[in-house]
Amino acid sequence: MTPGEKTVATVDREPFIPTTIYVRSDDTGWLVPLHRGDDPDTWRSHVHSDQPVVTATDYDPRLPEHLRDPTTGRGVMATSSSSGPPIMARMLDTLELEPGMRVLEIGTGTGYNAALLAHIVGDGLVTSVESDPALAGHARAALDTTGYQVSVITGDGAAGHPDGAPYDRVVATAAVHTVPYAWVAQTRPGGVVVVPWAPTFHPDGPLAVLTVGEDGTAQGRFVGPAHFSRYTSSASTPPRSTSCMSGGTPRGSRTAPASG
Repeated sequence: MTPGEKTVATVDREPFIPTTIYVRSDDTGWLVPLHRGDDPDTWRSHVHSDQPVVTATDYDPRLPEHLRDPTTGRGVMATSSSSGPPIMARMLDTLELEPGMRVLEIGTGTGYNAALLAHIVGDGLVTSVESDPALAGHARAALDTTGYQVSVITGDGAAGHPDGAPYDRVVATAAVHTVPYAWVAQTRPGGVVVVPWAPTFHPDGPLAVLTVGEDGTAQGRFVGPAHFSRYTSSASTPPRSTSCMSGGTPRGSRTAPASG
């Protein structure tokens, strides 16, 4: 087993998953709620599988209200989920974490990934930013219950968390099509930024692994497929960033401060 796989096998995901999750209906294929109290065995089978678990939903804004149906799940779409353990393990391995490293996570979600990070680097060294106050509150409670000391910040992840900088590692748990420069600026020279890339030019949505240089730029390569939901900034204006991609197949990337 890789270090990431060992960590995922050691830290139980169950305490971080809400009592209500959302699964595909056998009849319609749409997302419907599954309550732990109603069917604990099925709930646990989803939580302990290698698949992602949908933990929060909303209606697709593109669908007219009169067509929405909470009973059948028509119009319901996932807004937050706990990623499948295999991809979480791969991201941990990609980060090449060591005890004592300071880590910034963008997108706390359930708090499970933050617990995995803290399990490796140690307590008090992981800062996680979550834009949804309800999700942030749930994650804080779960982390407190399980004994992991993680600082969960409610705010816009695109801005990072400068008060805790510089970080040795920055990791995003949702896909982007540009890297907010704040993530680079808050990473120490030689540190690494790992972020899932939205499938804007490659259907696999690969992981971008960027090393930050002394000159304030970050460059690196795309590695393997990593399908994640797209990141949505809570800011009213998009973060300033410049991202330069190599053409054709995904090979390298470079991120620098925006000008002007």
